[in-house]
Amino acid sequence: MFFDKTILITGGTGSWGNELTKQLMEKYSPREIRIYSRGERKQAMMKRDFENSPKIKFIIGDVRDYERLDESCRKVDYVFHLAALKHVPICESNVSEAKKTNIMGTQNVIRASIKNSVKKVIYISSDKAVDPLNFYGMTKAVGERLILAANNLTEDTSFVCIRAGNVLGTSESVVPVFRKQILNTNKITITDGEMTRFYLNLKQAISLIFKASEESVGGEIFVTNMPAVKINDLAEVMIKELGGGQTEKVIIGKRPGEKMHELLVSRDESERTFKLGEYFLILPHLEIEKIKNRYDTKNMVRVDFEEFSSVNAKRMNFEEIKQILDNENWLTKDEHDTDVLYKNKEQILDFFKNVGWIKKEDL
Repeated sequence: MFFDKTILITGGTGSWGNELTKQLMEKYSPREIRIYSRGERKQAMMKRDFENSPKIKFIIGDVRDYERLDESCRKVDYVFHLAALKHVPICESNVSEAKKTNIMGTQNVIRASIKNSVKKVIYISSDKAVDPLNFYGMTKAVGERLILAANNLTEDTSFVCIRAGNVLGTSESVVPVFRKQILNTNKITITDGEMTRFYLNLKQAISLIFKASEESVGGEIFVTNMPAVKINDLAEVMIKELGGGQTEKVIIGKRPGEKMHELLVSRDESERTFKLGEYFLILPHLEIEKIKNRYDTKNMVRVDFEEFSSVNAKRMNFEEIKQILDNENWLTKDEHDTDVLYKNKEQILDFFKNVGWIKKEDL
């Protein structure tokens, strides 16, 4: 599907974008991958990580800027729309900015994709879009509606949604925050230990993206059937593995807009939700012709739950939590900061030598 194709990834310098680019390069041999984002520093980091691959083109731009997005979509086959303001408390404090990026930015992606006859747009949504309590969730819910409705605007471009929970270890999420707190102060702050959250790793997330890209006709919402974690259990595992003894837990209370538990499929949606291997497929309430032509619901298996929440989902035990953290190297005591430009002493020395700050006789 992606062989010799041109792909645009908005917000492509984030954790999802890096892994998506990596797997596209390894598995599909695209003609070109365009990384569209507004942060030059992260682009410089990613360019270095991918060894200046000629197939990866970096574009400074903001999804709020329609003209720039329109230019960047020319001759593009597929768009992965990852760009968003995503931190719940920040969106609560900056609602107009969250609206501009998450809603108006999504509308710009739709307009630019239709104008340039992009084959398919894959929109990355969130569990927080389901029965949203916070403004971030509201913007993602509106984004989903815009994406689904866009299928009735054109026959040339298909639009599909992917809804996922928390991805392990993304920037400023709970795992790297806990890790940094334990190693630096032997103390962690918890909003409420009884909270539960859905978790998956990046490879699982990207697998869902590819599945949705390949199987969708436009108008579907794909959801991962994923396990949940109790935040206190996560904290206990990390304290046991990383703490130096007597690690203090400080309960600070829920932040603005935080839920105790998350939903991936709501009660209203469960009536339109079907099992699809390890995933769930939500069909839209909106009438979309190609959905009617593709899916025969009489021969599909409906889900057997009223809602899919982090309370009734399979709960990871201590050993499973430890294993998933171990697999991503979050329980090692070596440096594991994914947000630094140079990750080890050799890279720092190489950089200093290249710019002439250190000479051989100084080493």
